Amino acid sequence: MTEKLSGLPERFDDIKKNYEEVMENISKASIQTGRKPEDVILLAAVKTVEPVYINYAVSLGLKYIGENKVQELLSKYDDYDLKNCDLQFIGHLQTNKVRQIIGKVSMIQSVDSLKLAGEISRQSVKNQVNTDVLIEVNIGREENKSGVLEENLEELLGQMTELDNIKVRGLMAVPPICDKKTDVCKFFDRMYKLFIDISDKTLDNVSMDFLSMGMSDDYTEAILSGANMVRVGSKLFGARIYR
Repeated sequence: MTEKLSGLPERFDDIKKNYEEVMENISKASIQTGRKPEDVILLAAVKTVEPVYINYAVSLGLKYIGENKVQELLSKYDDYDLKNCDLQFIGHLQTNKVRQIIGKVSMIQSVDSLKLAGEISRQSVKNQVNTDVLIEVNIGREENKSGVLEENLEELLGQMTELDNIKVRGLMAVPPICDKKTDVCKFFDRMYKLFIDISDKTLDNVSMDFLSMGMSDDYTEAILSGANMVRVGSKLFGARIYR
């Protein structure tokens, strides 16, 4: 733990205030779209956040947490309060690291290729577990980002129907950074259309239960565009502390 003990109470207070504010914003946006507040999942992005603060947020009612890096997840795994929260993986995942998290996470949100999906399936079969996944879509067609292009999404889904012990539960996206909220909403709206289009199809091992999009700067806009899962980090825990 890098912070002095005397610094803990102040940060606890900040997390409590932030959590209440985020939940209130989620509630308002959900109601605005005709949904109940509980219809939208808050997943806390906990990269660089120490378990003591994660577990405090869980004590406030947080039920879902997501890690971005395999090594960090493993280093913190024994300290998470997993009796009261659900752990997911939300970052870019290399195939050679899949085996390290299978059985430890309930969902992998960043599947973008048949190769990665195949390894998740193989390791899930080996460990006798079923793994839920979301397909990451590169909705902004950015060369420096992972994700399947939207025109290739249906083909990937079709290929994944043949895999064992893996189930597609929805879509995930990280849109480009936009100067205007109206611009990012265009990407959110396109993701929602993809989500609805796939929902209307009948595919084995595929159910469009979750549309995961929106982060600290745009989670309310994402909800208004149809997201039912948002990934919030800095608005909960404060600015990232990188080491």
